[in-house]
Formats: sequence, C-alpha cells, structure tokens
Amino acid sequence: NFRLLYDTKGRFSLHKISKEESTYKLCRVKKVFKGPKGTPYCITHDGRTLRYPDPDVKTNDSVRVEIPSGKMLDYVKFETGNTAMISGGNNMGRVGVIMHRERHPGSFEIVHLKDAAGHTFATRLQNVFVIGKGTKPWISLPKGGGIRLSIIEDRAAKMAK
Repeated sequence: NFRLLYDTKGRFSLHKISKEESTYKLCRVKKVFKGPKGTPYCITHDGRTLRYPDPDVKTNDSVRVEIPSGKMLDYVKFETGNTAMISGGNNMGRVGVIMHRERHPGSFEIVHLKDAAGHTFATRLQNVFVIGKGTKPWISLPKGGGIRLSIIEDRAAKMAK
C-alpha cells in the first residue's frame, strides 16, 4: 500500500504505508453548510460530501475518513500548535507546526509555520493542510520528514552517498 505525498522539492513521491494506515485518509474541509431540511454537510478537498459532520468541524480543518465506508472517524482543528503540510506554492511538501495566522480581510491570509529543524516559513492559508494534533502527524511522512535542506546541506548529503 502506498500514499502519494509531496517531497520537500514539491514533487510527488510514493510513500509506503502500513496495512492499518491504508484504511483511512485525511481530507481538508473546504466548505461547511446546511442542506435540505437543515442537514449539515461538509465538502472536502477531494470532492467528498460528508453528512452530519461533528458540529465543531469548520473550514480549513482536516477530517480522517475511513476509505471503505467513507465515514468520518476523527477531525483535527486548524489552530496554532498543530502539524501541517504545505500542499502548494514554493514551500510545497514542507511539514511544520502552525505558529500563527495573519488575517488580511479582502486579501490572502498568511500562515506562519516552523519545521522540526527550527526554520520558519510562511504561505497562503489555502496551501496549508493540517495533518496532525500537536507535533504528532496522523500519517507517516516520506524520508526527510518534510524538512527542506539548504543547498549546501543537500549537496553534502548527496556527496556522502
């Protein structure tokens, strides 16, 4: 079983996962609304419609969806202190802990993150995908753990091989 994730250079990489981890996937909530007869719905980034989500689930949160049944198992809020992966822009594939969110009404909201190596970076809100509560991600990460190496560190690692 494999999961298709981004590496720190923004390329797709196939990442081998365990049998137990292959039973669920994470979905980013794009929209929460009430449908006919007041039924609450949420739409995820991959086009799934989940009926009767937890009332605490809001836009930008991530939900863990069981693949065989399509049911929502759990959710993680978009808030400071949670682990997130960047899914677009120049920092694509990087993983870090959300530090804070800059609100800019009428423009793009900016989210600041800090990776495990202590590097800070910022990106637009729509590029941030929450993947775990606190510093523990709910999915296993590809080699490198989502930490981008500098050009010098990358070259040194390649020369050591």
